[in-house]
Amino acid sequence: MDAIEITGGKPLHGEVKVSGSKNATLPQIAAALLSPGASIFRGVPDLADIRALGRLLSHMGARVDREGGLLRVDASAVANPEATYELVKTMRASVLVLGPLVTRFGRARVSLPGGCAIGARPIDQHLKGLEALGARIELSHGYVEAKADRLRGAKVLFDLPTVTGTENLMMAAALAEGQTVLENCAREPEVIALAEALNGMGGRISGAGSSVITIDGVSALRPMDIEVIPDRIEAGTLLMAAMITGGDVLVRGAKADHLDAALAKMREAGAKISEESHGLRIVAPQKPHAVDFITAPFPGFPTDLQAQLMACLSIAKGASRVVETVFENRFMHVQELSRMGADIAIDGHTAVVRGVANGRPARRGHDRGAARLPP
Repeated sequence: MDAIEITGGKPLHGEVKVSGSKNATLPQIAAALLSPGASIFRGVPDLADIRALGRLLSHMGARVDREGGLLRVDASAVANPEATYELVKTMRASVLVLGPLVTRFGRARVSLPGGCAIGARPIDQHLKGLEALGARIELSHGYVEAKADRLRGAKVLFDLPTVTGTENLMMAAALAEGQTVLENCAREPEVIALAEALNGMGGRISGAGSSVITIDGVSALRPMDIEVIPDRIEAGTLLMAAMITGGDVLVRGAKADHLDAALAKMREAGAKISEESHGLRIVAPQKPHAVDFITAPFPGFPTDLQAQLMACLSIAKGASRVVETVFENRFMHVQELSRMGADIAIDGHTAVVRGVANGRPARRGHDRGAARLPP
């Protein structure tokens, strides 16, 4: 489509269903490389990153078939453990194939992922962990080349929590010889979902969701058949859309334990949120109250919901203070909100948001549509 036109001023009411989580699906698809046979994924979102990873696995020799929300990945015929730049450049998460390839095939050649609009996200922790497990790593002409006769268990201490680093090392250690202990791990629900998927394949992983994960390597894994967890960022976005419009919405599939920090701030801003049998219901105030918040790795406030809550706070009563600690370039949306009448001042990693009575329509780039904050 050429443009999206939004006519604001109307509270949202009704029900909406959350899609499957992209950030949970991607590492699980990569984990299909750990076993010959067809793995089945249910409730897979139809997104560009999912399609890109499917093309990458197909290039390696896997058979990838999709029918609606059902995805099948058969890694039996994989014979080319290489991820070329042309396939990796479109998606950073392609690096998740590195651990599975080197642990199952003994070698991998994976292009270094490119940069990111929200800042540099290096893979040094991935490489440090694989070297601790016994992989021989070389960087050559923009590629990571990893080799190992068989990985061996070891203790790995991450310098900082890293979601994809934790996931990559979990997958690599699943087929390693002996026990691996990962310390200072990421604790996100997507990490837990991957651990559960690996255990369903016959893996022996404990501690996911805490800072220490223990993996006892096994000699072989079987294919998985799993239901993808709901996307917590989409769920949070839908809840905040209801809040910014003063609505009353049931977000089906949303899980409270995936959104504790975000729900706490929405409640502080005046929203009433209740757990129901099929999801979370939000009854929003006519106008939200100002709140301060700081982004942090899970279980802290997710950086991926920072922009959405800031949009809510731009029409709140009072002034709010937002501190971004996760990514160095996460305030790109401020300019667009300011064009819509928001009063936001940035000082380094801190933004002060002073609520305004009304927003105004704005256009972006060559879009023909208009976006309007509610009165």
